[in-house]
Amino acid sequence: MSTTFSYPELAALLQARAGVTVAPGDLEQPGAQFDDFGIDSLGLLGVVGELENRHSLKVTSGAESAKTPAEFLELVNSSLSAKAGA
Repeated sequence: MSTTFSYPELAALLQARAGVTVAPGDLEQPGAQFDDFGIDSLGLLGVVGELENRHSLKVTSGAESAKTPAEFLELVNSSLSAKAGA
């Protein structure tokens, strides 16, 4: 299992779980916010649920309320790192 969740993986899950197609490069842009792409907390909740199922872990509380892709990846990656270190 990878201990790092990337922008391309986030883009794929946003399409699959939130129904929003976003290029990974657009997510990486400085200042990019989920609102810019029409992604709300419900869409992120679907992504969080998928990640929890795939990796058998509890994603850090608040990830579904992240305002930016960078913040979301930081929270998810901290959860993955904590699990890897357990």
